[in-house]
Amino acid sequence: MTKTFVSILALTFAASAAHADIIVQSTTSTANSGLYDHLLPTFEEKAGFKVNVVAVGTGQAIKNAENCDGDVLLVHAKPSEEQFVADGFGEMRSDLMYNDFVIVGPSADPAGIAGSDNAQAALQTIAEAGALFASRGDESGTHKKERALWSDANIDPLAGSGSWYRETGSGMGATLNAAVGMGAYALTDRATWLSFGNKGDYNVVVEGDEDLFNQYGVILVSPEACPSVNVEEGQAFIDWLLSEEGQAAIAGYQLGGKQLFFPNAGS
Repeated sequence: MTKTFVSILALTFAASAAHADIIVQSTTSTANSGLYDHLLPTFEEKAGFKVNVVAVGTGQAIKNAENCDGDVLLVHAKPSEEQFVADGFGEMRSDLMYNDFVIVGPSADPAGIAGSDNAQAALQTIAEAGALFASRGDESGTHKKERALWSDANIDPLAGSGSWYRETGSGMGATLNAAVGMGAYALTDRATWLSFGNKGDYNVVVEGDEDLFNQYGVILVSPEACPSVNVEEGQAFIDWLLSEEGQAAIAGYQLGGKQLFFPNAGS
């Protein structure tokens, strides 16, 4: 056997043993909060492959995964995630972690809702007062939650579209910037709010309502629906996130001494 052939054979075995990088279709809050910057270096060093994150609204992330543009889906709209699996686009869905949504607003508090722990009552007061409210309007997980809250409050905010109800069609950061710029209230996940740098005179005005619970889930994209899925690597990433080590890493991420996400895999 020639040295050249031996070298070629060795390279072939090395290539076959190499892991493929993966794409995670993800909600913006996990990326904008800095969570992936905290988690991925540890995982990638152990796994030997790279995790590439596409951070968009949950609705767009799900569409991207349905178009086979990813290996793993990590978002926060449980009914939509369960439908994604039911439609055959994903394997088993697992709870991963949670935090909460909050309503933020200017210190002037034109609707007088500061200190409330009742999201429905606060939204009713905003609508009755005609106080400005900035909505993402982008089918993200946050937008889906906002629409559910308005529905529970028996209010159609679109009736106020263009007057007190302003849809930005943008991500959370851009929507918060718009809200601060116009003096409007907004619904946001707490992790994004804590990492947001343009707070001005804004504060959390409504928090603590059970309806503001924000669950995140993780799903392997189905190889039957999408044959291009890197199953082994995608599942390895999911398994690590759900493991004791991964859950501890999630719990250990803080900003300003505050924990942003609370692991609850298997709970």
